[in-house]
Amino acid sequence: MEDGNGLKPMDAEQLREQAHKMVDFIADYYKTIENFPVLSQVQPGYLGKLLPDSAPTYPESLDHVLKDVQEKILPGVTHWQSPNYFAYFPSNSSIAGFLGEMLSAGLNIVGFSWITSPAATELETIVLDWLAKALQLPHDFFSTGKGGGVIQGTASEAVLVVLLAARDKILRRVGRSSLPKLVTYASDQTHSALQKACQIGGLNPELCRLLKTDSSTNFALSPDVLSEAISNDIASGLIPFFLCANVGTTSSTAVDPLPALAKVTRANKIWFHVDAAYAGSACICPEYRHFIDGVDEVDSFNMNAHKWFLTNFDCSLLWVKDRTALIDSLSTNPEFLKNKASQGNLVIDYKDWQIPLGRRFRSLKLWMVLRLYGLEGLQTHIRNHIAMAAYFEELVGQDTRFKLAAPRTFSLVCFRLLPPPNSEDNGNKLNHDLLDSVNATGSIFITHTVLAGEFILRFAVGAPLTEVRHVNVAWQILQEKATALLVSS
Repeated sequence: MEDGNGLKPMDAEQLREQAHKMVDFIADYYKTIENFPVLSQVQPGYLGKLLPDSAPTYPESLDHVLKDVQEKILPGVTHWQSPNYFAYFPSNSSIAGFLGEMLSAGLNIVGFSWITSPAATELETIVLDWLAKALQLPHDFFSTGKGGGVIQGTASEAVLVVLLAARDKILRRVGRSSLPKLVTYASDQTHSALQKACQIGGLNPELCRLLKTDSSTNFALSPDVLSEAISNDIASGLIPFFLCANVGTTSSTAVDPLPALAKVTRANKIWFHVDAAYAGSACICPEYRHFIDGVDEVDSFNMNAHKWFLTNFDCSLLWVKDRTALIDSLSTNPEFLKNKASQGNLVIDYKDWQIPLGRRFRSLKLWMVLRLYGLEGLQTHIRNHIAMAAYFEELVGQDTRFKLAAPRTFSLVCFRLLPPPNSEDNGNKLNHDLLDSVNATGSIFITHTVLAGEFILRFAVGAPLTEVRHVNVAWQILQEKATALLVSS
């Protein structure tokens, strides 16, 4: 039995001592993060062979546990904060985000209604208003308007809650028996979270229309294609009710034309949701704000502060134009939660704006990020990543063996290795092999997509520690692996 047996559930002096050790461990991790293979190299089931098959009967020391983290857990971690991480989209952590997360964990409140911790509710309202102002969102999206902002866990939760609100709003008008006739629209570039939301919402999966996009619109949704689909569905006796548009799609950061789409949704009384999970952060920079022009006409807007806004996961920001639609769909009022403030309609109870009852004090970390970096610091952070992506785009453009596969809008570059002239599959296997050989080095991590039938490599710049030197090394690895593959083919 080790000396950890004296650890109490919560004791201020023990917390001070143990937490110092943990902070040192995490700081050392960040100091040495470049030494790890970015993509974990372990095989499925590796950890079961390293850990015992039952929990310890007696307490162990923190030092012993941290040794196991170092030797057994970290090899099975894919290092999202590594400066050589260029996969998916970024998931930023920062000192400010970490400190806010630590404070939230320390207070450990469950803030489902105002009375359970007034500061948790009121701070959330204030920071969401701060950001609505920074993004120049319409007045209805502020807490002083008819809607307001709320922190969800992820963009998947955000689209689900607004889909449910839109569903219930239309069913109140046309009757609940019309549920099987409701039609949802989005482009074929939309995140699979929408389809999942339709499944959970009891909607007919065949009526989730993913409308075709192509390179002529840079993979953005065409308002004419949307209009035609809606007309056809109405003619068939169906009921269009929801559009999810994108500002920065997952595959290529395509931006759907919000003002033109809004004309179509307005004419057909359709709920218009905008998913700007990744690119919404960039819109605090004046030179990128135009990408959300037309947001005045939408019913809901979502961005992930935990992607590119230096706020530790999870922290997805959702604004709605009409909060009553959300509350009507999601609220419950059991006896054990009744209290004067709620009954008097004097406060917001965020439990009625989300799926679960319980919620963490997530606004603390967003508040700390906004205060410790300021809007100017956050703008600099975003511009820096975009500049590095533009530099990578130049490097790709200078090598005639490669081609750019979609325009670079933010900090994602889509590109591919050109196949030899008589390639049977248009170089799809070649690019798949390039992806695998690059990731197998452990030195960098990139991911792929498919655009217009072509296997495309994605290079997303966004980790907080990434510098130009990391971009240069990544390009060097890509070139070397491309040379080796072209020689062997």
